[in-house]
Amino acid sequence: MKIGVLGAGAWGTALGIHFALHGHQVWLWSHNDDHVRQLQQQRTNMRYLSDFQLPQKLVPTSELMGADLIIIATPVAALRQSALKLVSAGFDKIPVIAACKGFEQQTGLLPHQVLAEAMPQNTNIGVLSGPSFAEELARQLPCAVTLASTNFIWIQELAAALNNTVLRLYANEDVIGAAVGGAVKNVMAIATGIADGLNYGINARVALMTRGMAEIGRLNHALGGQTATLMGLSGMGDLILTCTGALSRNRRVGLLLAEGKSLPEALKKLGHVAEGVYTVEEVCRQAVRLGVDMPIASILQQLFQGQIKVGAMAEMLMERSPKTE
Repeated sequence: MKIGVLGAGAWGTALGIHFALHGHQVWLWSHNDDHVRQLQQQRTNMRYLSDFQLPQKLVPTSELMGADLIIIATPVAALRQSALKLVSAGFDKIPVIAACKGFEQQTGLLPHQVLAEAMPQNTNIGVLSGPSFAEELARQLPCAVTLASTNFIWIQELAAALNNTVLRLYANEDVIGAAVGGAVKNVMAIATGIADGLNYGINARVALMTRGMAEIGRLNHALGGQTATLMGLSGMGDLILTCTGALSRNRRVGLLLAEGKSLPEALKKLGHVAEGVYTVEEVCRQAVRLGVDMPIASILQQLFQGQIKVGAMAEMLMERSPKTE
């Protein structure tokens, strides 16, 4: 299969490496000409994934080309622009997968909804979600993720075609649930990172993860997603990974905030995009619009807006009125 990957960050590069190693012809696109030249000359992504050589079947490029499948692995903020580039290039009907997680700022749309708006003629749109660190996939360690689309026949066929001994793909028609789980778990990972950084212990971490899943579930239900999806890879699986894994960018942001760094300082030190930071605002906006109670997300929003100090988060959560479960 010919696969195009838009976005030459860590995740896009890891996906490109993986599929090229398993016999697919891959082109890896970046908007930055200097970055493309570096990839072509050194055959490694020095900025984002420097420990891995690019396979022969992976071609870095700054020009969009045709393919049997296109995977957009840019941050959510660049998703619409990337889709519109494909439309302008005449590739608007090629099957496309969003491999990014979050809500589009201002519109509050999930990745598949952004693609549907930007590419209205495309009947094969899906999302890739689930517990997956770029470095481990590039290292060819076993991984299982979800491919979700409302076009269930197509997504089943695609999952079967891409499935291999390293990356196991599960088809799902609940694209809302898969997208919501992938987006909101990043918010909860920042909260658990803060708790870990403040040495609140394992009890607090698990409490945050569990109550975080409850918040994800309420928002997912309000948006039309299915509860069962959140019990799978793109819900519980991704939440556990991102809240506990040492490679988690969002958890790392929380750890840096717990050290007393400001949000801009934490992001600068991280050096990568942490989608949870940009998701908090949209999650809270959606929660207000839909009347969904999301206290962890709300308190994080207050922290990011400078209304509270990082050390006040636990007290605010613990002093809430008693609830039933």
